[in-house]
Amino acid sequence: MSGIDGITDFDALRQAMADNYDQPEGPARNARAEQLLTAAEKLGIPLAVIEALGHQLKVYNYSSEKDKMFVPFARLLRMWDERPEDFDEYEIHSLHWVFKWMSAGMLDQPHIPLASIQKWLGEMEHRYRLAGHSERAVRSAEFSVAAHLGDLDRAERAYAAWLAADRDTMADCHACELHGQGWWRAQRGSDAEALELWGPVLEGEYSCAHEPHTVLASSLVPLLRLGRVDEARAHHLRGFRLVRAMESMRGAYADHVEFCALSGNEARALELLAERPAYFTDSGDPRSKLDFMAVVALLMDRLTSLGLGDQTVPGPAGRAWTARDLAAHARGEALSLAARFDARNGTSYVSARARSRMNQPALVDRLPLGVRSSRPAPTAHAPRPPAVTEPATEPDLPALLTEARRLSDSRSPDAVEAWAAVSRAAEGHELDARDRAEIADHAAMGLGPDGIELFHQAAELYAEADDPGEALAARARAAYVLALTGGTEEALTAVSELYERVLALFAEGGTGVSQTASVLVGRARVLMHRVDGDADADESAGTAESAGTPDGDVVGAAQAAARELLALAEPHVGDVRLASRAAEAQAMLGELAARSGDAEQAAELLGRAVETYVSAGLPWLAVEHEARLAGIALHLGDAEAAERAARAALEHGALHMEAPGHAQLHLQLAEILGGTGQFGPAAQHALEAAHWADEAGQSATLGAWARHQLGGFLVRQGRWAEAAEILESALPDLTTDMHGDGAIVQTQWWLGDCLTELGDHREAAERWLQAADIARHWSEQRDHAMLAHLAAEALGHAGLPAQADQAYARAGDLWRELGNVHGLVRSLRARAWAAARTEAGLDGARELMAAAVRECEVAIQDVPVASDSPEDEGVQLRLVAELGHTYRQFGDLVARSVPDGAEEASARASYEEALAHVTQAISVFASLGDEVLEVRTGAELAAGWLEADLHRPAAAMARARAVLSAYAGVEGETAEARCAEAENMLKLTGASSEG
Repeated sequence: MSGIDGITDFDALRQAMADNYDQPEGPARNARAEQLLTAAEKLGIPLAVIEALGHQLKVYNYSSEKDKMFVPFARLLRMWDERPEDFDEYEIHSLHWVFKWMSAGMLDQPHIPLASIQKWLGEMEHRYRLAGHSERAVRSAEFSVAAHLGDLDRAERAYAAWLAADRDTMADCHACELHGQGWWRAQRGSDAEALELWGPVLEGEYSCAHEPHTVLASSLVPLLRLGRVDEARAHHLRGFRLVRAMESMRGAYADHVEFCALSGNEARALELLAERPAYFTDSGDPRSKLDFMAVVALLMDRLTSLGLGDQTVPGPAGRAWTARDLAAHARGEALSLAARFDARNGTSYVSARARSRMNQPALVDRLPLGVRSSRPAPTAHAPRPPAVTEPATEPDLPALLTEARRLSDSRSPDAVEAWAAVSRAAEGHELDARDRAEIADHAAMGLGPDGIELFHQAAELYAEADDPGEALAARARAAYVLALTGGTEEALTAVSELYERVLALFAEGGTGVSQTASVLVGRARVLMHRVDGDADADESAGTAESAGTPDGDVVGAAQAAARELLALAEPHVGDVRLASRAAEAQAMLGELAARSGDAEQAAELLGRAVETYVSAGLPWLAVEHEARLAGIALHLGDAEAAERAARAALEHGALHMEAPGHAQLHLQLAEILGGTGQFGPAAQHALEAAHWADEAGQSATLGAWARHQLGGFLVRQGRWAEAAEILESALPDLTTDMHGDGAIVQTQWWLGDCLTELGDHREAAERWLQAADIARHWSEQRDHAMLAHLAAEALGHAGLPAQADQAYARAGDLWRELGNVHGLVRSLRARAWAAARTEAGLDGARELMAAAVRECEVAIQDVPVASDSPEDEGVQLRLVAELGHTYRQFGDLVARSVPDGAEEASARASYEEALAHVTQAISVFASLGDEVLEVRTGAELAAGWLEADLHRPAAAMARARAVLSAYAGVEGETAEARCAEAENMLKLTGASSEG
């Protein structure tokens, strides 16, 4: 900003103060206000000094330097007492208004004696009575004092008196009053009543410069206490955007940190602390510092209790902090500040409340927010919970063996761990060969690629235990692991030999169906793996005829193996182990059918496999196939079946899946639901997907995609602030290699939509321009053109007409290249409106509107005249309508360019020109019939008002009657509005004519 030398008159001072107030809150704005007071004093105008002092008061109040308010206010009050005639009406009102700020400000400063505050209340009441104001604001201030002191009886009396007093110009706005009322009900334990009071603010009925900011923040913990966690999440995402950049809102910021600490979002809370390092030390508002340090202590104690006391955390500048160290520091600071307030107040109430806030237990173990986050990892030196003392008696080995075999026979996913428990308990005991074989076999299952040798050891032990069939089955399992580690052909050779041997053994009665099926399933798995390998190889090769399709002989061998397994196992589905083999064979055949392009057969076979698993009591084994079935059903256009399958997969896998599985299934269901327009449920599952991806350590990959989808679903629900937080969180992790540049462009596009709805047009334009820069490299340029056009609109709304014109010109060139006349014409019209506000002026605007008219006329002429094509007819009708809109805007542009106080001759010429354009619009719209009745009558009324401006009442009345005639017998809001305007025109122009 410039200095004060250029401020030589009162108008310049007022403009400088207005410009300063538009700057971000903080010391820089405050310092500028101090300079402007100096400039005001040099003008020698008492009102200039009064206004500059008022400006100083306002910026101090909305900053971290609230303690500076008292000096300018004392000076203002002295000036009022000495020369009230120097104050104009607005400054008289402002002086009395800021009495309320002084009351709150005194409470926030523990060095100001309580007697002074009580005296001030009396002074405020006296002056309000003299000025004729209601006592509503006085009773509100008294309530604030009593509530701070913990004098609950007095607070309730003042509260009741506050609500009973009449509202007048000194009362706080509705939004601020409702915030205070709801805050008190929440403090008194009535969370539901508080939220009811806050409803009109939360729903946008009432708002102001700092609401719904504080209501959203204050509602967070009450919502958690009530279990309304979805609303709490939404209020955090929406509210934090509002307070993030406002330095004066440390108390509300603390509410958001507290919410994160109480909802299992400690990592997010640390991010919030890191964003505002000055909040640890700013001393101008001790009460908000007390609130902030109390929630810092709460958060740090929470981290320490999780074993994270040695983790490095954000804290006051000048040293490194661990959570444990900062917990002690913050608690000490909070209690020291509270003690100062209590010493001033003569109570212990503030300290008790601070301790209560710092000692709150977590209200929710883990509330996913959608933004990227993960639990902080314990440090290497984090204290561990005390070890559990082992019981004195030895484990019951027979019981462990019995349980392990039961779990194995039921195909439980817990069987591997159960056998590991047997192994630990068996140390120092002699076990027979069978027991040792099963221990080795299950240990191998838990080792993955490292288990091959252990499978062979198990096979030797099974043979020693005289179970040759199970020995062959163990070797078949080893062969499958070998295939998975790259030795497919070697594995196939090995398993083929095992297959021949087990069939011979089975034929001789030397083994049972279960062991034989185990070998057959091993062989089928190896063959299926070879099918997958061939398909991947063909896809990489990119062959024209069979890319992604394995050799027919390979598929045939796998099909034969699966059918043979099914034939063996299906008659014995009463046995859980064999039921699982039959189900796996059905799933294999379903997968092969899908690969061959027979989706319906694939769905039938996979459905049978799922049914077999579930009927056998093995639902967790159906999960993978239900997920596949959901995808196939979606491909077949059966969204309901896809949703059922995806929900079943989530239900069946809930207790046994790892975090990545949860993330993938929730994301699949979210996409299915989103595809059918169920955006609310889709958002919920995308939220869960993002949470599980974070838990799985896949925040930057699967998590980013889930957040991208979640943001889109929130956009479709009009939840703009929440969507913006999510999309901004996703964007840094989205990469072209992993997610595709289309995802990046779409995320920026949605983010621009959100920011526009939130009123941040300049940032919206930046997002759209960044997306356009990526899209300009695409072969299809429609998205590029759309993004450029949107960015231009946003730049115009941001008050940057020159930049808007450049963006519109870029969009127009793209629309022309695409042959999109509508886009081109609309960009020309927008440029015309922007030009009227720049140096190009009305002449430049006329040229652009005329160009838009020409583009429409040429395009209409290019449509085949004799064409009987409905498509060509539709194209022509849309182009004619576009021409009508262009003429209408041309007329509006010229009419609105007439400045206030213009000479009559100049104004008349402009109105005549505008009327000519609007009349052409009416003629064009009339050619389209009743399909465009609304826009035609709108143009007719615009023409009527222009006739009135040209002092032609008869012509204006004729146009009004034409509108009334057009809507004879027509009902609806538009008809009512048009007829009401026409009647008003008749009344006004008739009176003018008579006059």
